[in-house]
Amino acid sequence: MFRTLVQRLGGREASVGRVLITFMVIGFLSLIAAGIAAFLVTVRNQEHTRSISHTYEVEIAIAQAGTIIEQSETTRRGYLLTGQPIYFDTYTTTANRLPVALDRIGLLSGDNPRQRANLARLRALTDDLKVQRDRTMALARAGRRDEAIRLFVEESSGRRMRAIRDLSMAMGDEERRLLGIRDAEQRASVRAFYATLIVAGILLLLVAVASLLTVLRYTRDLAASRDVLRDFADSLEGLVKERTADLSRANEEIQRFAYIVSHDLRSPLVNVMGFTAELDTATAAITELIDRAEESAPDIVTQEARLAAREDLPEAIGFIRTSTQKMDRLINAILKLSREGRRVISPQPIDMNAQVETIGATLKHMIDDRDATLIVEGELPALVSDRLAIEQIFSNLIENAVKYLQPGRPGRVIVRGSRSGPRVTYEIEDNGRGIAPGDHQRVFDLFRRSGHQDQPGEGIGLAHVRALAYRLGGIIDVSSELGKGATFRLTLPATLSEAQDNRK
Repeated sequence: MFRTLVQRLGGREASVGRVLITFMVIGFLSLIAAGIAAFLVTVRNQEHTRSISHTYEVEIAIAQAGTIIEQSETTRRGYLLTGQPIYFDTYTTTANRLPVALDRIGLLSGDNPRQRANLARLRALTDDLKVQRDRTMALARAGRRDEAIRLFVEESSGRRMRAIRDLSMAMGDEERRLLGIRDAEQRASVRAFYATLIVAGILLLLVAVASLLTVLRYTRDLAASRDVLRDFADSLEGLVKERTADLSRANEEIQRFAYIVSHDLRSPLVNVMGFTAELDTATAAITELIDRAEESAPDIVTQEARLAAREDLPEAIGFIRTSTQKMDRLINAILKLSREGRRVISPQPIDMNAQVETIGATLKHMIDDRDATLIVEGELPALVSDRLAIEQIFSNLIENAVKYLQPGRPGRVIVRGSRSGPRVTYEIEDNGRGIAPGDHQRVFDLFRRSGHQDQPGEGIGLAHVRALAYRLGGIIDVSSELGKGATFRLTLPATLSEAQDNRK
């Protein structure tokens, strides 16, 4: 088709290809050159920025050292005049901070010979000043304040302080001088950066204009393209209608499903929950009666009665409540799905070992009653998916495995998992009665069941499981033989993506 379009435009395919490739090469070279230039300018700008920040740090360090010297002088005067210990303690603390401040100035300005010389002079002045200060402070602490004040008045500390202030100002001026130089360099770097962007933009604009002119030469081919697109549109319209019909049928099926859940399951569930509450109340009364009987006539209370009232009945009621609550959650989720069109999927990290353990605890009474064992082989791979949907899928599969075990044979339900790239696979294997090969796909249909119907059920569990698996971006299938058990294999994405968790 490309060759035909080029011939209609009156040119050769090779020449058109060379023109387009030439423009692409020029564009890429322009981008590469602009990128390299921008990188170099950015690196240089970062260096200037670090230099400016360094200058500010030195200036701040000089100011902090000057503040410490002034504070030390102020607290010394306060102690000499008042003799209060708080002034002495403050003086000692402040004086001890001065060497650290001077060391920081030396560390920051080690690359500047002028500042090193200034710092050496500053250290000499502060050392001399400290000797005089320590002498007067020692006299004041010894109770000789008058002599200390006399020495303070006679000493040349005033001149030293002026020299220190002048030297600090000179050091600050030096940093401001460097700041001006570095600021000018940074501005020049920014100007170079903008110039680079302008040049790159001009080159790209020229390439874009040349490419546009080349493309405009062949716009006559759009007529043939429109004909092809029209054919595609007609086919697509048919596909959309077919897909819409499928979605409508699926929606009707969901509505019927929701109706059955809301009417045929909600009523008995409410009854079970109500009678469970009554059983709980009756159990409390029976337990109270057993307690009174043990106090008044212990001989008439049997061990079986004690166990039934205090252990068996509360445990059985607890299992009933756990199961009814689980079923109530399932019904509520299905009804919400039918009302809103779909439930919003909320991916979150799931510990599958903990999830299966919780499901096993919920089904413990059923598992024990059927002399079965739930086994988790190894560490199940974790996944990021919808927690409620995963709970519903595994609860249904494990419950079905326990429900359809082979009578007279100890049941084993094994859960295992593995990861392959971005997907995980879980297997729920049982040694139950199995499923006939002809029913492997039928069991996933809504309201369809296979085999001997000796267990209660409506035929909606596996259909719901398959629908949830599809919504989570996965698939489910089964391999089984009659009398040899069944293995349900669920494959899901390890991490449910936004595109997957928003599809219907």
